[in-house]
Amino acid sequence: MNKAELVEAIQKALGKDATKRAAEDALAAVLSSIEKGVKKDKKVQIIGFGTFEVKKRAARQGRNPKTGEAMKIAASKSVGFKASSTLKAGL
Repeated sequence: MNKAELVEAIQKALGKDATKRAAEDALAAVLSSIEKGVKKDKKVQIIGFGTFEVKKRAARQGRNPKTGEAMKIAASKSVGFKASSTLKAGL
């Protein structure tokens, strides 16, 4: 499912009177809230769905795929998602 299909599904879930714009705004609000929560608290837990959490990656040695020469890869952060047991059970 891509973003356009998700907006369409939200529009259907909101009912006949909901516009595509309202569905897009609802999705944008949810995604923005998750983004702000992860930045502020480092974790957003949605019971019955899952948890978005900041993951730290340590610095490490890597190889340039073109030349094969060793290089340092800097430490970084990313966002991970862990599905809840309820979501996993429904798959």
